[in-house]
Order: sequence, then structure tokens, then C-alpha cells
Amino acid sequence: MDLERVDAPQPKRPLPWATATMLLAFVLALTVWASQAISVAAQGVTGGSATVAGTPAGWKGSWGGGTEGVPVEAPSAVAAKAAREKAAGIKVPVYRGAEPMTQVEGQTVVSITFDDGWAGARRGAEILDAAGLKGTFYVNSGTLDAPGYLSLVQAKEMAKAGHEIGGHTVSHARLSGLPADEAARQICQDRENLAGWGFSPTSFAYPFADTNASMEKAAKDCGYNSARNLGDVQNRFVCGNCGNAESLRPENPYELKAPSQVESDWTLKDLQEAVTAAGPDGGWVILTFHGICPLECKIIDVEESLFAEFTQWLAERTTTDNVVVRTVQQVIGGPNRPTVSGPAAKLNTIANPGLQKLGDSGIPACWNRAAYGSNTAAFSQVKGAGGNIRSKLVVSDYQDGDAKLLPVQDLGECAPAVKAGHSYSLRAWYSATADVQFAVYYRDGTGSWHYWASSGYLPRSSDLIPAAWTTPPLPEGATSLVFGLALLGNGELVTDDYGMYDTNEAQLLAVD
Repeated sequence: MDLERVDAPQPKRPLPWATATMLLAFVLALTVWASQAISVAAQGVTGGSATVAGTPAGWKGSWGGGTEGVPVEAPSAVAAKAAREKAAGIKVPVYRGAEPMTQVEGQTVVSITFDDGWAGARRGAEILDAAGLKGTFYVNSGTLDAPGYLSLVQAKEMAKAGHEIGGHTVSHARLSGLPADEAARQICQDRENLAGWGFSPTSFAYPFADTNASMEKAAKDCGYNSARNLGDVQNRFVCGNCGNAESLRPENPYELKAPSQVESDWTLKDLQEAVTAAGPDGGWVILTFHGICPLECKIIDVEESLFAEFTQWLAERTTTDNVVVRTVQQVIGGPNRPTVSGPAAKLNTIANPGLQKLGDSGIPACWNRAAYGSNTAAFSQVKGAGGNIRSKLVVSDYQDGDAKLLPVQDLGECAPAVKAGHSYSLRAWYSATADVQFAVYYRDGTGSWHYWASSGYLPRSSDLIPAAWTTPPLPEGATSLVFGLALLGNGELVTDDYGMYDTNEAQLLAVD
């Protein structure tokens, strides 16, 4: 697709910009960059709230700053690198593969599992350790070391102590809402990340207990030996006609049956009855927790005292009754399969660059509306000459932050694959009545996104005009790049026809 628009105002303003405009932009950019860089340095990534996955909250405008947009390494990338280096020295046991757990007539096997890798999971592991029990912790590799979540060091210490670390997708994605290839990337990349850090991930849990036959196949194809669902074992909360336990030889190991997740309205009696309900026939009872209050205290979390009381009760039953506690990996067994990469990301494509295809929500397909900081952002679609769809953004009540239309920060369905070390010429058509700049993010090899750099301010214009900015070479390890035009002030921004060129290969990266 050619970036020249048939309905754009004529004549088009040529690039590069006129010298006077460049000088004005340079002065403005330097002034703003200086104040913003101080704000970023002081505030870090703690303020505000981001509405795009991977966008650090509290960042203000230009990170690289100036008309040259010279970036430094993103703080989130620096922190991730430091965390990985700290964790590298912790060696965890390697699962060598084993036969499934031996069945004993009338025995009840209990697995204590935690989903999401929240910070409270560490306290859960400590309570299990005190009771002499081990659990399975399904973590999202993309949130390890994020505020409120386990650190990689903690996860490795838990594995070293005998707890199992399993997979839960990179970013806790609702898999059925994704294209099949993107869902497979979420599952496979997550397992690759965990294995690359030294874990032996053989067990998987579906986020939101959201699965179908395609997702089950993906879990198997990515190398997992099992995948856990929820809500298909009887208790007082759900599934009155279901069985009382899963089998130690599950009919479908990629849809393991478990009671509904344990939430704040569960009592000690509920937890105990989930175990005793297996009755004289025994079976496998898989209990699912999330957070531990006071670290996490939402509806899906439980009080620390309740969890401690239950684990102590459970530990006592393992000495007097036909009850044992095992990790999911210990029950299922099977090989430690090699990791498998998910489907290749779409290379060198900006999906829906002209914004003409609308998704189910009415937003251009493969695009997100992003706003953070203290301001009010109103997005809409408007028609341009010839009826083409354009994105309109109006910001009011502005104090700080920005708003922008950004490609979805995913693992390859919408975000284009790029090459580390290459520079990219970013393009868009726009009109604006307030300060606007290119804002750029990149994805690293683990699937995590980092804010990277911004251009200097672009000229304001009441007519749709072209904008272009060439990035510095992408950092080592960068695998994808997305960008948008950010509005930083009260005013209006209209955008259309996005594109980018790999300046090392002179290749246009825009496909409708």
C-alpha cells in the first residue's frame, strides 16, 4: 500500500520540514524534554494508570526527547535485565520425566494450586512449607518482577524448595478471544520463557478457565503434559451434577477437572469438604487459590489465617487418613518435553494501517485507545474525503500524561515483527491543534513491552499533513515495535494512514 492518500489535501507538504519549523520544533522539544525527563527521573513508573498492556504508568511524554529522539534504555528493560541477572545464579531442580503417580485404592490425592503469580503466592508457599506440603504455582511469565507479583528470584526460590512452577500464558490472556495463532503464541512463549529461566514447566492452567478444543491442542503442541480447567467438580458453589474428584488417569489431561476457584466466601468447612467429598473411592482433588490477604484482598483471595488453618488440617490428615498432597507434575508425570515456539509473528506488517477495518468494539481492528495521567481523552471515528475512516482524539482537562491510538501490544497478530539494531522511519497523516509527538514501544524476546523513545514535537496543522520520524537503532533483543501519535495537551488530533520503513532494508511495513 502506498502512503500517498488519494483523498489527502493537495498539494502535500514535502518532507523534511521547512527550516523554520524544524528550529521551532527543536526549541519546543528541548524545553519540554528537559522538564519531562526530570519528571520521569523523579517519578519512575509509579504514578498514573496505563490503559495499554505494557505501558509504564506515570511516564510523561518524551523519553528520548529532543528532535533527534536519542533514547536511553527503558527503565522497565533495565529493571528486567537486572532481575534476570540476579535470578540466574539460583539453580532449581530439573524434572527428568516420570511415570504417572501410582494409584492406591481409596486414596485421595490433593493438589494445592495458585494462579497468576501474585505476590501473595510467596506467602502461600511459606505456609505450605511450614505444613510440610508442596504446591503448584501457575505464573504468567510476563508479570514476574512486576509490582504486586512474584519476582523471578522468589519463583526460583520456591522451585528450589520443591514447589512446581507451571505456565499460565505470558500476559494472562483470555485465549478464546484471540486468533488461534496468537493464543498459541501466548502459551508457547510463556513455556519458553519459564524453561529459559531454568524451570521445568510441564503443567498449564487456562486463564479465566477459558478453553476450547483449539486451546487444548495448543497446550499439548506447546509441550505441556496437562492443562487445568475450573468449575467441573462438585461443591456448594457450582456444578451440582458433577463428580466429586478428578481421576488420577484423567480422561482428558488437557482439561483437568477441578472445583471452582477458592474465593473469599469459602469457609474452612468448604475447603475440608472439597477434600472429604472424594469419599471412600478417593480420587484427585485440585484446589485453586489466587492471592493471600492482607497482600491481596479481593473477592478471589483468601485470608492468610484461613489458608494456614486449612493447610495444617490437611497436613494432619496425611498422617491419619488415606490422603496425600502432591503437585500436579507429580500426579501426571510424563516427559519434560523440549520447548516449542509458537506460530511465527507476522513479519514486517502494520495491521490495518488505514484504520478502515473496525473490530467488534467499534475501534479500528488491531488498535487500542490509550490514555494515562491526569486528562480526559475522548476517541471517535470520523469520515475523511472519499469516506475513509480516520481516528479523532479530543483531550480536555489536561494536567499531565498523554493519549494516543496504538497498535495492540501483542505477540505478533497485530504488532509487527522487526529486527534489533535496525532503524525505522515512522509515518502517519495527521492534523493537530496541540502538541503531538511519535511515541514508540518495543517488545523484548520474552514478550514484555517497554516504552522506548519519542520524537520531538510535530508542527500543528488544521489540515491533514504527513509526519515522519526515524528511530535510532532498536535495542538488542527487540523483536517488535509499535508506535502512535501522542497528544500532550488540550486539543484535537486526527490521524490516518500509518506506516513505517525499515531504513536498513528500505522496506515498507504496512499491509491492509
